[in-house]
Amino acid sequence: MKYQAVIFDLDGTLLDTLTDLWNAVNAACKKYGCAPRTRLQVRRALGNGLERLLRLSLPEDMDENRFQVAFQFFRGYYLKHCDEETRPYEGIPELLRKLQQKGIRLAIVSNKAHPAVRELRDRYFPETMQVAIGESVEIRRKPAPDTVFKALEELGIPKEQAVYVGDSEVDKKTADNAGMDCFLVTWGFRDRDELAALEPAALIDRPEQILEKVV
Repeated sequence: MKYQAVIFDLDGTLLDTLTDLWNAVNAACKKYGCAPRTRLQVRRALGNGLERLLRLSLPEDMDENRFQVAFQFFRGYYLKHCDEETRPYEGIPELLRKLQQKGIRLAIVSNKAHPAVRELRDRYFPETMQVAIGESVEIRRKPAPDTVFKALEELGIPKEQAVYVGDSEVDKKTADNAGMDCFLVTWGFRDRDELAALEPAALIDRPEQILEKVV
């Protein structure tokens, strides 16, 4: 067996969360008198957490105090509506079950707010995901490796025996910073050519390919 653990990004890797995030961004835009964002604009802004997503979605010259008020509205709105249109990508639940059956330990590490990460894990992957870590004030978020190291500690697996799976340049940098192999999936929030240029250990076009490369 090549790996004993797989750590997954969440948005764009396990779950298609784009519509719910897009709706939350535009709810904030509407409330604070800003032009709505397109689905593509929101897709391109994802990967660095909710605050960064909103900063890229609101006017650059917005007063910081006003931005913080808008962010609290946006974050609260998203936490209330984070699972209305969100769904696992096709083949993901089956992949996770097969990995678990092979004895592979599984975790989620995301820049999404920690409460939302836990809620989505409990809703969609309660039996397979042993660890779920999101953004909080207590630990540096990706691309810092801290959340990955925390997940590995909780799993009881050294980094040399684990692989990180994501869908963006943030995920590749996170894996690099952690000194881990990285697989990048092509069904998420970045284009295949962009991902190939990052030179991951593998480009993944179908979930079952992860199983093949892990075991």
